[in-house]
Amino acid sequence: MDIDKIIQDDNYALNPFQNNSTHKEPLIIERGEGVWIYSITGEKIMDAFSGMWNVNVGYGNKELAQAAYEQMVKIAYGSNFSGSSTLPQIQLAKKLSGYAYENLHHTFFTCGGSEANESAFKTAQYYWKQKGKPSKYKFICLENAYHGMTMAAASATGMSKFWNVFNTIPGFIHIPNPNQYRYEGDIRQDESVGRAAARALEEAIIKEGADNIAGFISEPIQGSGGGIIPPDDYFPAVREICNKYEILMIADEVITGFGRTGEMFALNHWGVSPDIVTFAKGVTSGYLPLGGMQVTDEINSVIENAPPESAWLHGYTYSGHAASCSVALKNIELIERNNLLDNVKLKERRFMAELKVLSKYECIGDIRGIGLLHTIEFVTDCESKGKNFQLAGEVYNRCLKNGLRLRMLGNNISIAPPFIISDNDVDYIINTLERSLKECI
Repeated sequence: MDIDKIIQDDNYALNPFQNNSTHKEPLIIERGEGVWIYSITGEKIMDAFSGMWNVNVGYGNKELAQAAYEQMVKIAYGSNFSGSSTLPQIQLAKKLSGYAYENLHHTFFTCGGSEANESAFKTAQYYWKQKGKPSKYKFICLENAYHGMTMAAASATGMSKFWNVFNTIPGFIHIPNPNQYRYEGDIRQDESVGRAAARALEEAIIKEGADNIAGFISEPIQGSGGGIIPPDDYFPAVREICNKYEILMIADEVITGFGRTGEMFALNHWGVSPDIVTFAKGVTSGYLPLGGMQVTDEINSVIENAPPESAWLHGYTYSGHAASCSVALKNIELIERNNLLDNVKLKERRFMAELKVLSKYECIGDIRGIGLLHTIEFVTDCESKGKNFQLAGEVYNRCLKNGLRLRMLGNNISIAPPFIISDNDVDYIINTLERSLKECI
């Protein structure tokens, strides 16, 4: 294998977040097996981030590959635009009816998470227009949220670095996120972070006018924003506020959907159901691209019963792609058959117990986790909570050199391994992480 030529040929690809400063020595993956990935230069690396939060059942699963092959031999792609359909789309939509939340029975399929959230925004605006309330077009979002890179999804994303070189779409309002470690909104006396953050939502609705707000979107656990886990009183309060002001509650479960947090979908931790849920990543464990949006019977009824001149003119060429849907069905079967959510819950307890060893270091400000989604926040010191971006970057790079792939998110390092990890794998992650940290401080 001519490695130098492969690296040279990589210059023809324009990668996501492309910048020469971060792509001088790219890690080029040749193959994967279980929780391990292997580079073209012979490195064996434990992927403790599941690709991009998505390779939930691990690499090299032959059942998923076989499901894709068998469907592709029959028909890989068939149009699912109104008037036609394919069997895998029908079967997957039926499987998902009420699967995430009991009130959601109708699914629209996309190629990924950005498209799913874009679909949710368009559908929410469409719904209110059909209900005779066209002024309801704005969306309230959270600071530090991530919802994707298409124009509306990027506008909903609550990180200014994604706006600096593109124009945002008007109508997206950002409020403080329920970060228990460093909440940036105001807190009244005897008020919890969860109640304060929920109050920020209600105040934003009142300020903008409920007749102008189509929906509120949030991730149950903010992923790219640093693995932010909300207080238990946050989402129940949010649900009440959305009901009070007739605002659609949209749950972005692109990362958390299909078991990442120990529940199949994360809002179930708080007994809350949204009006729209979006998903992607874990639905196929990354073996083929697929995402989607589920809506309530009420929203579906508005779409189904619209007159022809007001039809829901939304869709993508690859909506409900046959091979992708077949892989999704097999992937869900694997998760259920192998009781992988039980393993997620067991390993959550092991991670939280073993991660405590890192709390003795002054540079570790916070350690938080749920299911197999854990985050370590690096600070200059625990008293000031100053964000230590440099150390986080150094530890991330050192871990990679030591055979462990994690994810750096600002001044945080995130751990999100495949659901198939063993106790020995957890030990390897913690030991390698601590060794790498010691080498950097």
